Amino acid sequence: MKVTPASIPDVLLIEPKIFGDERGFFFESYNERGFAEMTGINTRFVQDNHSRSAHNVLRGLHYQIQQPQGKLIRVISGSVFDVAVDLRRRSSTFGKWTATILSAENKRMAWIPPGFAHGFLVTSDAAEFLYKTTDYWAPAHERCLAWNDPLLAIDWPLQGCAPTVSAKDQQGRALRDAELFP
Repeated sequence: MKVTPASIPDVLLIEPKIFGDERGFFFESYNERGFAEMTGINTRFVQDNHSRSAHNVLRGLHYQIQQPQGKLIRVISGSVFDVAVDLRRRSSTFGKWTATILSAENKRMAWIPPGFAHGFLVTSDAAEFLYKTTDYWAPAHERCLAWNDPLLAIDWPLQGCAPTVSAKDQQGRALRDAELFP
């Protein structure tokens, strides 16, 4: 496994070692000991989630103000433009975002630590997205940051058309109005 810090160093990009031949491929998508050794992060994952989204669906930017979740994420079908926004006020990268392409083809994973908002835009016909979380979903504490906040100026690859966004995500708050982490 190869671990590379993103432009915000607390967000990690993870490339698993792939074993492949004419029959197909194999890789270990998660190993607790290996993850801890390679990242220096000792955490416990308590929930696995799986979503499927159509082309141009934008989900996010989600976070939980209490019971914040760290997320180990990957795409198993299709591709997404994946974004993490630092919402930790004391951080030197507060209010900054980082993005990467996650796809079934590149098999990359990303670690999004607690204290970040997370979202993605589906850039393929459809995408299936898996994520492990370090805390349980807590709807009472769930918050949404506006995906199109001009202060963030996220460069979503929208190709001239508006994304498909849920009613909940359309109500996302601007960074200046959002509940934040210390």
